Amino acid sequence: MKRIRDHLTIKELPLDIRPRERLLNSGALSLSDVELLAIILGSGTKNKTSLQLSQNILSEFGSIGILSKATFSELSGIKGIGEAKAAAILASIELGKRLIIASKQKEKEKIVISSPEDAVNILIPDMIYLDKEYFKAIILNTKNEIIKICDISIGSLNSSIVHPRELFKMAMKHNGASVIVAHNHPSGNSTPSPEDINLTKRLSKAGEILGIELIDHIILGKGNFVSLKEENLL
Repeated sequence: MKRIRDHLTIKELPLDIRPRERLLNSGALSLSDVELLAIILGSGTKNKTSLQLSQNILSEFGSIGILSKATFSELSGIKGIGEAKAAAILASIELGKRLIIASKQKEKEKIVISSPEDAVNILIPDMIYLDKEYFKAIILNTKNEIIKICDISIGSLNSSIVHPRELFKMAMKHNGASVIVAHNHPSGNSTPSPEDINLTKRLSKAGEILGIELIDHIILGKGNFVSLKEENLL
Protein backbone atom coordinates (compact mmCIF):
# COMPACT_ATOMS: atom_id res chain seq x y z
CA MET A 1 0.00 0.00 0.00
CA LYS A 2 1.40 3.40 -0.99
CA ARG A 3 2.27 5.66 1.93
CA ILE A 4 0.53 9.05 1.94
CA ARG A 5 2.90 11.91 2.68
CA ASP A 6 1.99 14.12 5.63
CA HIS A 7 3.80 17.20 4.37
CA LEU A 8 4.19 19.30 1.24
CA THR A 9 7.39 20.34 -0.45
CA ILE A 10 8.03 24.03 -1.14
CA LYS A 11 7.23 23.46 -4.82
CA GLU A 12 3.84 22.08 -3.84
CA LEU A 13 2.91 25.12 -1.79
CA PRO A 14 0.75 27.83 -3.41
CA LEU A 15 2.86 30.37 -5.28
CA ASP A 16 1.74 33.26 -3.10
CA ILE A 17 3.25 31.72 0.05
CA ARG A 18 6.54 30.42 -1.34
CA PRO A 19 9.35 32.53 0.16
CA ARG A 20 11.29 33.09 -3.06
CA GLU A 21 8.23 34.07 -5.05
CA ARG A 22 7.06 36.36 -2.24
CA LEU A 23 10.44 38.09 -2.25
CA LEU A 24 10.29 38.62 -6.02
CA ASN A 25 6.70 39.90 -5.92
CA SER A 26 6.63 41.88 -2.69
CA GLY A 27 10.25 42.61 -1.81
CA ALA A 28 12.52 41.35 0.97
CA LEU A 29 11.02 43.68 3.58
CA SER A 30 7.71 41.84 3.38
CA LEU A 31 9.27 38.52 4.41
CA SER A 32 9.43 37.16 7.95
CA ASP A 33 12.67 35.99 9.56
CA VAL A 34 11.61 32.39 8.89
CA GLU A 35 11.03 33.07 5.19
CA LEU A 36 14.34 34.89 4.73
CA LEU A 37 16.20 32.08 6.45
CA ALA A 38 14.39 29.53 4.26
CA ILE A 39 15.70 31.27 1.14
CA ILE A 40 19.24 31.15 2.54
CA LEU A 41 18.89 27.41 3.23
CA GLY A 42 17.72 26.89 -0.35
CA SER A 43 16.18 23.49 0.25
CA GLY A 44 14.75 21.30 2.94
CA THR A 45 15.21 17.63 3.75
CA LYS A 46 13.26 14.50 2.89
CA ASN A 47 10.83 15.12 5.73
CA LYS A 48 10.89 18.90 6.19
CA THR A 49 10.61 21.93 3.95
CA SER A 50 13.11 24.76 4.18
CA LEU A 51 10.42 26.76 6.01
CA GLN A 52 10.09 24.06 8.65
CA LEU A 53 13.87 23.84 9.02
CA SER A 54 14.04 27.61 9.41
CA GLN A 55 11.40 27.51 12.11
CA ASN A 56 13.37 24.80 13.90
CA ILE A 57 16.54 26.90 13.80
CA LEU A 58 14.84 30.01 15.17
CA SER A 59 13.12 27.96 17.87
CA GLU A 60 16.49 26.48 18.83
CA PHE A 61 18.16 29.88 19.24
CA GLY A 62 15.15 31.95 20.27
CA SER A 63 15.72 34.96 18.01
CA ILE A 64 17.65 36.27 15.01
CA GLY A 65 19.86 38.23 17.41
CA ILE A 66 21.02 35.13 19.24
CA LEU A 67 21.33 33.25 15.96
CA SER A 68 23.79 35.92 14.79
CA LYS A 69 26.21 34.65 17.46
CA ALA A 70 25.86 30.97 16.57
CA THR A 71 28.93 28.85 15.86
CA PHE A 72 29.42 26.43 13.00
CA SER A 73 29.22 23.42 15.33
CA GLU A 74 25.98 24.68 16.92
CA LEU A 75 24.32 25.11 13.53
CA SER A 76 25.58 21.94 11.89
CA GLY A 77 24.47 20.00 14.96
CA ILE A 78 20.80 20.76 14.29
CA LYS A 79 19.03 17.88 12.58
CA GLY A 80 18.68 18.59 8.88
CA ILE A 81 21.35 21.32 8.88
CA GLY A 82 24.54 19.95 7.41
CA GLU A 83 27.84 21.68 6.78
CA ALA A 84 26.68 23.40 3.58
CA LYS A 85 23.57 24.94 5.14
CA ALA A 86 25.46 25.95 8.30
CA ALA A 87 28.12 27.63 6.16
CA ALA A 88 25.47 29.47 4.12
CA ILE A 89 23.83 30.83 7.30
CA LEU A 90 27.15 31.97 8.80
CA ALA A 91 28.21 33.59 5.53
CA SER A 92 24.91 35.51 5.32
CA ILE A 93 25.23 36.70 8.91
CA GLU A 94 28.80 37.86 8.35
CA LEU A 95 27.84 39.66 5.13
CA GLY A 96 25.07 41.48 7.01
CA LYS A 97 27.51 42.55 9.73
CA ARG A 98 29.98 43.86 7.15
CA LEU A 99 27.24 45.81 5.37
CA ILE A 100 26.28 47.48 8.66
CA ILE A 101 29.91 48.36 9.37
CA ALA A 102 30.42 49.73 5.84
CA SER A 103 27.24 51.77 6.08
CA LYS A 104 28.20 53.18 9.46
CA GLN A 105 31.68 54.07 8.26
CA LYS A 106 30.17 55.99 5.35
CA GLU A 107 27.64 57.71 7.58
CA LYS A 108 30.23 58.71 10.17
CA GLU A 109 32.11 60.68 7.53
CA LYS A 110 29.26 63.13 7.10
CA ILE A 111 26.72 62.75 9.91
CA VAL A 112 26.44 65.46 12.49
CA ILE A 113 24.84 64.42 15.77
CA SER A 114 22.27 67.10 16.49
CA SER A 115 19.71 65.19 18.54
CA PRO A 116 19.38 62.07 20.72
CA GLU A 117 17.57 60.38 17.81
CA ASP A 118 20.65 60.81 15.62
CA ALA A 119 22.79 59.01 18.20
CA VAL A 120 20.22 56.27 18.72
CA ASN A 121 19.98 55.57 14.97
CA ILE A 122 23.75 55.11 14.86
CA LEU A 123 23.90 52.83 17.89
CA ILE A 124 20.79 50.67 17.51
CA PRO A 125 22.13 48.23 14.83
CA ASP A 126 24.93 47.13 17.17
CA MET A 127 23.08 47.27 20.48
CA ILE A 128 19.53 46.07 19.88
CA TYR A 129 20.25 42.37 20.48
CA LEU A 130 22.90 42.59 23.21
CA ASP A 131 22.22 40.41 26.24
CA LYS A 132 24.74 42.20 28.47
CA GLU A 133 24.98 45.85 29.42
CA TYR A 134 27.37 47.68 27.10
CA PHE A 135 28.51 51.22 27.81
CA LYS A 136 29.56 53.05 24.65
CA ALA A 137 30.87 56.50 23.81
CA ILE A 138 30.38 58.58 20.68
CA ILE A 139 33.35 60.92 20.44
CA LEU A 140 32.68 64.13 18.54
CA ASN A 141 34.74 66.99 17.10
CA THR A 142 33.94 70.69 17.43
CA LYS A 143 31.34 70.39 14.64
CA ASN A 144 29.56 67.52 16.42
CA GLU A 145 30.77 65.12 13.73
CA ILE A 146 31.57 61.57 14.79
CA ILE A 147 35.24 60.82 15.29
CA LYS A 148 34.93 57.43 16.93
CA ILE A 149 32.41 55.08 18.53
CA CYS A 150 33.95 52.83 21.14
CA ASP A 151 33.12 50.42 23.95
CA ILE A 152 33.99 51.74 27.38
CA SER A 153 32.81 48.80 29.45
CA ILE A 154 30.88 45.55 29.22
CA GLY A 155 28.87 44.62 32.28
CA SER A 156 26.75 41.76 33.51
CA LEU A 157 23.07 41.22 32.78
CA ASN A 158 22.02 44.24 34.84
CA SER A 159 25.00 46.44 35.59
CA SER A 160 28.13 47.97 34.13
CA ILE A 161 31.07 49.58 35.86
CA VAL A 162 32.30 52.80 34.31
CA HIS A 163 35.00 55.10 35.59
CA PRO A 164 35.44 58.62 34.18
CA ARG A 165 39.09 57.78 33.58
CA GLU A 166 38.29 55.19 30.89
CA LEU A 167 35.83 57.45 29.09
CA PHE A 168 37.93 60.60 28.93
CA LYS A 169 41.17 58.73 28.26
CA MET A 170 39.52 57.47 25.07
CA ALA A 171 38.12 60.92 24.24
CA MET A 172 41.52 62.55 24.62
CA LYS A 173 43.21 59.80 22.61
CA HIS A 174 41.01 60.72 19.64
CA ASN A 175 41.14 64.50 20.22
CA GLY A 176 37.46 64.68 21.03
CA ALA A 177 35.79 67.98 21.81
CA SER A 178 32.72 66.38 23.37
CA VAL A 179 31.16 62.98 24.01
CA ILE A 180 27.78 61.30 24.08
CA VAL A 181 27.59 58.17 26.19
CA ALA A 182 25.01 55.42 25.91
CA HIS A 183 24.25 52.07 27.41
CA ASN A 184 21.58 49.45 26.98
CA HIS A 185 19.25 47.91 29.53
CA PRO A 186 18.92 44.22 28.54
CA SER A 187 15.63 44.12 30.47
CA GLY A 188 14.15 46.37 27.77
CA ASN A 189 13.13 49.08 30.25
CA SER A 190 15.01 52.29 29.47
CA THR A 191 14.08 54.07 32.71
CA PRO A 192 17.30 55.44 34.28
CA SER A 193 18.26 53.96 37.63
CA PRO A 194 19.65 56.08 40.51
CA GLU A 195 23.07 54.64 39.62
CA ASP A 196 22.66 55.82 36.01
CA ILE A 197 21.85 59.34 37.19
CA ASN A 198 24.75 59.45 39.66
CA LEU A 199 27.16 58.17 37.02
CA THR A 200 25.99 60.81 34.56
CA LYS A 201 26.67 63.58 37.07
CA ARG A 202 30.14 62.19 37.80
CA LEU A 203 31.01 62.02 34.12
CA SER A 204 29.65 65.52 33.48
CA LYS A 205 31.71 66.98 36.31
CA ALA A 206 34.87 65.20 35.11
CA GLY A 207 34.24 66.48 31.59
CA GLU A 208 33.98 70.06 32.83
CA ILE A 209 37.37 69.76 34.51
CA LEU A 210 38.98 68.31 31.38
CA GLY A 211 37.25 70.63 28.93
CA ILE A 212 35.41 67.80 27.16
CA GLU A 213 31.66 68.31 27.35
CA LEU A 214 29.33 65.42 28.12
CA ILE A 215 26.49 66.24 25.73
CA ASP A 216 24.11 63.46 26.69
CA HIS A 217 23.69 60.06 28.29
CA ILE A 218 21.25 57.84 26.39
CA ILE A 219 19.73 54.64 27.74
CA LEU A 220 18.48 52.15 25.18
CA GLY A 221 15.66 49.72 25.87
CA LYS A 222 13.77 47.50 23.46
CA GLY A 223 12.10 49.85 21.01
CA ASN A 224 12.54 52.84 23.33
CA PHE A 225 15.19 55.13 24.75
CA VAL A 226 15.67 57.88 27.32
CA SER A 227 17.88 60.93 26.93
CA LEU A 228 19.02 62.11 30.36
CA LYS A 229 19.63 65.54 28.90
CA GLU A 230 16.03 65.80 27.69
CA GLU A 231 14.88 64.61 31.12
CA ASN A 232 16.96 67.37 32.76
CA LEU A 233 19.05 64.77 34.56
CA LEU A 234 22.36 65.91 33.10
